[in-house]
Amino acid sequence: MHNHKPINYPFAAIVGQDSMKKGLMLNVINPRLSGILIRGEKGTAKSTAVRALAELLPEIDVVADCPFHCDPDQPLTHCPKCHERYEQGEVLPRAKRPMKVVNLPVSATEDRVVGTLDIEHAIKFGEKKFEPGVLAEANRGILYVDEVNLLDDHIVDVLLDAAAMGVNTVEREGVSFSHPAQFILVGTMNPEEGELRPQLLDRFGLCVTIEGIADPAKRVEVIKRRTAFEENQEKFAAAWEAEQGKLREKIVAAQQLLPAVSYDDDVLYNIADIAVQMGVDGHRADLVMLKAAKALAALNGRDKVERSDVAEVVELALMHRMRKKPFQEIGSDQKKLQEVMSHPHSHQHSHSHTHQHVHNQKLAR
Repeated sequence: MHNHKPINYPFAAIVGQDSMKKGLMLNVINPRLSGILIRGEKGTAKSTAVRALAELLPEIDVVADCPFHCDPDQPLTHCPKCHERYEQGEVLPRAKRPMKVVNLPVSATEDRVVGTLDIEHAIKFGEKKFEPGVLAEANRGILYVDEVNLLDDHIVDVLLDAAAMGVNTVEREGVSFSHPAQFILVGTMNPEEGELRPQLLDRFGLCVTIEGIADPAKRVEVIKRRTAFEENQEKFAAAWEAEQGKLREKIVAAQQLLPAVSYDDDVLYNIADIAVQMGVDGHRADLVMLKAAKALAALNGRDKVERSDVAEVVELALMHRMRKKPFQEIGSDQKKLQEVMSHPHSHQHSHSHTHQHVHNQKLAR
């Protein structure tokens, strides 16, 4: 018997691109991070990484005949139908299946994304008839949007709303239908083809810009691995299976550890301080830094967030939230970030000192 399922390039075998790999793994550990935007030129292994990510994730338990792939063990997240069956004492049929990557085509209409409600049916039979869309398909999986910058802004908004809430609600003429839509949103884009609006950028939890690899030794390694993969995919995948297994275990352990991860005020002051110094608007950046730092601590097998965790996620959480001035290069932001990170303020002090510090900063501007 030959398995016709296409073999994905193993995540563990991707050369370099550490911040992209880290950003993807953090979103898997904490899906409430609101996704990741991967910016990079063509041919920078963006889609390879996303597809490879799914292979690392453990299989999920689903209600076998549910279009939303509800989790039989989580009644609170059930769709209306599973909820009703569960309430009536039915034992929901179970199945196991791999984590799915659902592709959203750039041409997708809003109906295709959110699904449609058949109003005529509702009026005639007094029951809701819902035709599931992409968000239903992506529940408990990965929603992959290539060239997210070319999507209609309104649709990006809808995706980000669902990613943040974990629920999709469709309303038509006073009839509404909600279903679970918990997914890991991964957007990719080529910055040469136009940027995303800042309001949309800000709503992606993490963002990473990938550059082509300049180090010749690493480039050679890329060529060798890609060639070996193309020549014999099964053999290549088998050779990386041990590494993949280690990564898999690490991710599952981190998912289980995450709820127990704690942090103290020192970490919160550190986060607030960085946000103030980097001139980031709003509080989303602070919250994302904290969530990402917790996920990173869990990935490293620790149940307490340290400053080093914050330092490591800062760039993923902040670069896309900087207030851009015209013609201002991302590079100068990066420099500023490195300066802030290399001279952090120590926070063994009272609140008044913080105010004083902010005040002095204003004077200095």
